[in-house]
Amino acid sequence: MRRREFVAGLGGAVASPFAVQAQSSTMPVIGFLNPASPDVNANRLRAFRQGLKETGYIDGENVAIEFRWAEGELDRLPALAAELARRQVALIVAFAGASSAAKAATTVIPIVFAVGEDPVAQGLVASLARPGGNLTGINFFNQELVGKRLELLRELVPGSARVAVLVNPTDPVSTGTTVRGVSGAARTLGLQVRVLNASTSREIDAAFATFAQERPDALFVGGDTLFNSRRVQLAIVAARYGVPAIYAQREYAEAGGLISYGTNLADAFRQIGVYAGRILKGAKPADLPVVQSSKFELVINAQTARTLGLNIPPTLLSRADEVIE
Repeated sequence: MRRREFVAGLGGAVASPFAVQAQSSTMPVIGFLNPASPDVNANRLRAFRQGLKETGYIDGENVAIEFRWAEGELDRLPALAAELARRQVALIVAFAGASSAAKAATTVIPIVFAVGEDPVAQGLVASLARPGGNLTGINFFNQELVGKRLELLRELVPGSARVAVLVNPTDPVSTGTTVRGVSGAARTLGLQVRVLNASTSREIDAAFATFAQERPDALFVGGDTLFNSRRVQLAIVAARYGVPAIYAQREYAEAGGLISYGTNLADAFRQIGVYAGRILKGAKPADLPVVQSSKFELVINAQTARTLGLNIPPTLLSRADEVIE
C-alpha cells in the first residue's frame, strides 16, 4: 500500500471512527477537503473540532467527518472534491486551493472555505458581506501580509540587499500574488529580488543549491501547502547554506525556521468549525459574511538566529508573540 493511501485512510479512521455509521443514520457528515496531509494539521483539526463543539457538535457523537487529503498533490483535488459531492455530505470544509475544486464540484452542498487570498477576486463569493451561492468562509490574509513579512526580514537582517523568493509554480494564484507583493515591497525597501521555483522536494534542494553561486542575503518562502509539508527540509537546508529565511506560518519556526509571521491558523480553523456548526443548524452560506482574520502571530526561533550569527533587534523581540529558545 502506498504511504499516501495509508496516511489518508489513517487520518479518516482516527478522526472519525463513526463515519460508516453516520452514512446510514441521521448523523450529518462533514466532508473535509485539504491539499496537505494530516500530520501538518493536527493542531488545526483540534481547533476545528473546538469550533464545532462551540455550536453543539461533537465528532463521533452527533456529527461525523470524512477526510480527503491530497498529500501536496494539487491535481488530485478535483477528483477528491467530486467524490465528496457524490457522497452527498451535509457540507464541505475546504482549505486553500481545495476551495476552487469544491466550488467546481457542487452548487448545492454548502461549502465553508479557508483561503489566503481575496475570495472575491478568486470568484468564490460575490462579496464579503453577502457571499451569495453556496460558499462562505474565512480569509486568513496569507498574501496580504507579504509586504509585512519582507519588512520584518529586512529588520532582522538590516544589511540585506538581495533577497531570494521561493515559490511553487504549480499554485499560480499564490505564486502570482507572492511575487507581485514581494516585488512591490522590495522596490520600497531598495532590495533586489531573485525568484526561485520549486514544486517538489528535489526542486527545493536544487533551488537552495543555487545559493552557493548567487549568495542571497536572505530568503522569503512563499505561503504554500507543499512548503509547509516540507518545513523541516526547508529549515535544514536554510541552516546548511546559512541563509536567514522568513515563512508564513508558525509551524516553520517550530521546525527550526528562523522567523514566521502570519495568521493564527488554529484560530481560523476554530472559526471555520463555528461556521460549519451554524450551517448544520440551518444557516445559509449566502447569508454568512466572509470572516476576515484578525489574529496574527510573530514567532522567532532564537536558537536558529544564534546558529546563523544573528542578533535579534530588541524592538523585534518585544513584538514577538513567541520566542523559541
